[in-house]
Amino acid sequence: MTTFKWHATTPLTEAGAENFWDLRYQHAVTPWDRGQTSPALLGWLADRTLKPCRILLPGCGRGYEVVELARCGFDVVALDISAAAIQFVQNELNVHGLEAELIQSDLFDWMPDRPFTAVYEQTCLCALLPEQWAAYTHRLVEWIQPEGDLFALFMQTGKANGPPFHCDIGRMQQLFAPPTWRWPTGPLPRIDHPAGVFEFGAVLKRC
Repeated sequence: MTTFKWHATTPLTEAGAENFWDLRYQHAVTPWDRGQTSPALLGWLADRTLKPCRILLPGCGRGYEVVELARCGFDVVALDISAAAIQFVQNELNVHGLEAELIQSDLFDWMPDRPFTAVYEQTCLCALLPEQWAAYTHRLVEWIQPEGDLFALFMQTGKANGPPFHCDIGRMQQLFAPPTWRWPTGPLPRIDHPAGVFEFGAVLKRC
């Protein structure tokens, strides 16, 4: 198997980034991929915190959540820079007889024709270089309609390198700060990950 090394100074949006991610998916070098739908999403669906709407999944990867949301009647748009990832999602949708709009694009180049009711952010932020996070949060503001929701899972690796990168909650609160964002009250639920790390789940309101 090919060994891949991550260079922390390499922007994920420069020429060659698509190939970088394609290789990772083709060789299963994807430590953030839990191999199934996140239990956090299943919980939000079960308690009706997340109801059918027009929803975007940036950095959708292999798209287990894309399939689940399509199954539950959502109007799903999924975005990824990797053609390999998008093809995997399309194959899974075909197997289950489901539909979603799949877009292969650099997230910093793409804009929808209208904003979304919700965005499901699972492993896009932690895959980006930390110096790109502010630009990504600006994109999220543009993508989500006022009073829309960001369903976010913040990866906790406890390590400086990545991807996935450690999304310190203090830094997340600075990135997703009032008055643009409103955080839930109380402690954030912890979602364990099979890779031995965990995520904090939060539903943020785009004010």
